[in-house]
Amino acid sequence: MWPETARSRWDNHPLDKVPDVTRDEAGKSSPARVAVETVVLVLVAVVLAVVVKTFFVQAFYIPSGSMEPGLKVNDRILVEKPSYWGSQSPSRGDVIVFKDPGGWLTPADDARPTTGLASVLAKIGLYPTGGHLVKRVIGVGGDKIVCCDDQGRISVNGQPLDESSYIAPQASCNGPMAGCDGWSATVPKGTLFVMGDNRSNSADSSCHLAVNGNSSCPSGDPFVPVSDVVGKVFSLVWPAGDAKWIKRPADFAKIPNP
Repeated sequence: MWPETARSRWDNHPLDKVPDVTRDEAGKSSPARVAVETVVLVLVAVVLAVVVKTFFVQAFYIPSGSMEPGLKVNDRILVEKPSYWGSQSPSRGDVIVFKDPGGWLTPADDARPTTGLASVLAKIGLYPTGGHLVKRVIGVGGDKIVCCDDQGRISVNGQPLDESSYIAPQASCNGPMAGCDGWSATVPKGTLFVMGDNRSNSADSSCHLAVNGNSSCPSGDPFVPVSDVVGKVFSLVWPAGDAKWIKRPADFAKIPNP
């Protein structure tokens, strides 16, 4: 044990007179500081959200039944953009989101949030936006698409596609919007030929090929410029019970180059 004199000497040490500054007292923030910190954090979050939306991932919703059975009306999907950076472009079989190439959307399909919180969140990528289409790439520049063979299948560069695993069942052929009595299209360079998975109810490239009264769909350019593509759909995220990854069907790997 310390001698009594030593204990007394430590008990009366000058450091014992220093005020006891607790963590609460030292770390206490004023209301103004809390407000400033909150604003800064919100601004940082918004900037990050805009960067993510612009360059990486963006949310969209399905406006119509043209992609059933895989994607249904009001499903929420995520679109990634890095796959198409630089000189990369969509591949056959990809499900893509693209801007209206001109007259493809009805006013109802083109609807998007215009007021309130939903509008703000849509601009920074935290709420699904409208004004876009979702289709599957069937052909890229130089490809020749033909409908149909004796089994009702679409062919690309002479290779028939087995689409039974992802398109809605069809009565006659897999390209009915342009007429099952036969049609073909050669895709110009820098463009895409796209179709919905619900082939009998999709205002897609085949629909815009329709002539001579074969369809009530409008005339117009059936090809989508690659520059109009926003990105590739990689995930269905809502409803949660239907959430899944969206992948390119293996059958497209068999298609030869034109």
